[in-house]
Amino acid sequence: MSDQESAWQAGAQASEALGPEMGLLARLDPADFGTSVLTALAQAAGHPAEAGRAWLRFGSAMAMAGPVALARWAGADTPPPVPLDEKDRRFADPAWAGNPAYFALRQAYLATRQLGEDLLDAGRGDPLRDQKARLAMGFAFDALAPTNFLLGNPAALKKAFDTGGGSVLAGTRNFASDLVRNGGRPRQVDTSSFEIGRNLAATPGQVVFRNELMELIQYAPQTGQVHATPLLASPPWINKYYVMDLAPGRSFIEWAVTHERTVFAISYRNPDASMSGVTLDDYLIHGPRAALDVIGDITGAPAVDIVGLCLGGALTAMLAAYLAKAGDARLGTVTLLNTLLDYSEPGVLGAFADERTVARMERQMARSGVMPGSQMAVTFDILRANDLLFSYVVSGWLMGQRPPAFDILAWNADSTQLPAAMHSFYLRSLYGRNELATGRLELAGQTLQLADVKQDAYIVGAVNDHIVPWTSSYKATGLLGGSVRYVLSSGGHIAGIVNPPGPKSWYQTAEASPPDPAQWRAEAQRHPGSWWEDWASWAGARAGDLVDPPPMGSQRYPALGAAPGSYVRG
Repeated sequence: MSDQESAWQAGAQASEALGPEMGLLARLDPADFGTSVLTALAQAAGHPAEAGRAWLRFGSAMAMAGPVALARWAGADTPPPVPLDEKDRRFADPAWAGNPAYFALRQAYLATRQLGEDLLDAGRGDPLRDQKARLAMGFAFDALAPTNFLLGNPAALKKAFDTGGGSVLAGTRNFASDLVRNGGRPRQVDTSSFEIGRNLAATPGQVVFRNELMELIQYAPQTGQVHATPLLASPPWINKYYVMDLAPGRSFIEWAVTHERTVFAISYRNPDASMSGVTLDDYLIHGPRAALDVIGDITGAPAVDIVGLCLGGALTAMLAAYLAKAGDARLGTVTLLNTLLDYSEPGVLGAFADERTVARMERQMARSGVMPGSQMAVTFDILRANDLLFSYVVSGWLMGQRPPAFDILAWNADSTQLPAAMHSFYLRSLYGRNELATGRLELAGQTLQLADVKQDAYIVGAVNDHIVPWTSSYKATGLLGGSVRYVLSSGGHIAGIVNPPGPKSWYQTAEASPPDPAQWRAEAQRHPGSWWEDWASWAGARAGDLVDPPPMGSQRYPALGAAPGSYVRG
C-alpha cells in the first residue's frame, strides 16, 4: 500500500469518529478518491505562485472575518469577505448574519472551503483525477459544515431550547436507530404510509408474461377507445420500475393510459447471486424484444412505440438499432427520457467508471455475484450529499424530526442489485469505450449502428440532471437517423420525469437540432406546464387511429395475476 493510500485510510478512520456518514466516500472508493486529493495537493505545492495566492486569499478572509462580524453587529452593512452562495440553504437562519460568533464561524468555513478549491485548481492536471479530487473534497467539506453539529447550528439550538431538550433526545434516538438499522446513514423517508399496489405502482393492470428476467404488465384501458399502436414502458433495472408508475396523479404510465394509449410495462426481477452471469445481451433479448412478441400477440398491432428511461432508454436505442440490423420493422416511435447514448461526457458518474474503479468493482462482484443496491445508493447519495445526506443529519439527528413521507424518496429507498456480468460490460463498453455512440457495440451477434434507427424520436433531458447532464443527452440528436424532437424539462434526473402538469413545471422546445446544445437552448422557446402534455400530442399524432381497446392478455399469454406483479416486491 502506498504512503498516500495509507494517509487516506488514516483520515477515513479519523472521520468515522466524527460521524458514521463521514466514512461513506472512504468506504466507497478509498484508493482512487483519496489518492486523487493527495496527488492534487502535492501538485499544488509544485506551483508556489498559485498556491501562495490561495493562502493569501485565505489569510485575508480570516483576518477580515472578525472585524466585519463586529461591524455588522453594530449595524453596518459591510459585505462579507467570502460571499455566501444564495442557493445554499444551510445558513438561512438569521443568526448566521446577525450573531458575530456565528457570522465568523460561517466565514471561517467558507474561507477554508475556498482554500481547498483554490489549491485543487493550483494542482490541476489529469481531468479524471481532478474530478475525483473535487468530488472527494466537496463531500468532506459538506460533511464538516458547522450546520451538521449541534453547537454549530443555531436553528437546532433554538429548537432544543424551545422543546426543553426534547428535540435533542428525539435526535439521539434517531441517530441510534440509523446507526443500527441504516448503516449509519440518516433515514431519508418514512415509508410506512406507502404500499406497492395501493398508492405506489397502483395503475390497474395484469401481468401477462413472466420469464426469468422480467414480468410484463398490461394496463387496463381507461378510455372508450385507444390509439391502434400500443406503448411499451422500458424502465431502468438499476431501480424498481414504478418510478414510471409512481403515486396516482404523478404516474407517467397512468397519464399515458388516460390519454388513449394501450400501455405495457416491463418490471425487472431484482437479481441475486444466481443471476451473476446475466448479460446485457440477455436484457435486450429477454427484456424488450420478448415484450414485443407478447404485445404483438395480444394486440395484433404491427408496431409498438417504446418509452425508455435512463438505462432503459439506452437499451431502447440498442433494441432499435438491433431490430434495424435484423430487418425487423416492429418498432414504432422511440421516446428516450434522461438517457445517455454518447458517453464521452458522462458527468459526475464518469468518476466511478475509470479502469481502476471498475477493476475493483469486478473483484467485489466476483465474490457476491452482484453489485449491491446499497452501494449504488451510497454512490448517488454522495453525488448530492447536502440534499440526500446532510439535510437529514440536521433534520433527523439535530432537530429530532421524523423523515418525510415522500413518494419519490420511498421509491428511491427500494433499491435493486445489478448482475455482475451485465454491470461490468456496461461500464467498460459504454462509460469506458463509448462503443454505442461510435458504432462498435456488439450485442446478441449484431454490431449496432444508431444511424440505422430511422424511427421518429422524442428525447427529454432535465435541466438540473446530475446523473445524465442534459447537454450529454442532447448528443443523441446527432446520432439517431430519424426525425428527432428534443425537449428540455424542469427538474432533475427524477423530478424531470415525474413531472405532471403544475404551476412550477415548464419545458423548452425548438424546431431545429443544431450540433451545439447551447445554440439549441438559445433558440428554444419556453412553455409553461409539463412535457407530458407536449409528448401526448406528439406521440398521439403518430400512434394510429382510435380503435376499441384490445383484450387483457390472449390465449397464448393469459393474465397471470394483478399488477404490479411479484418481481417488484423482490
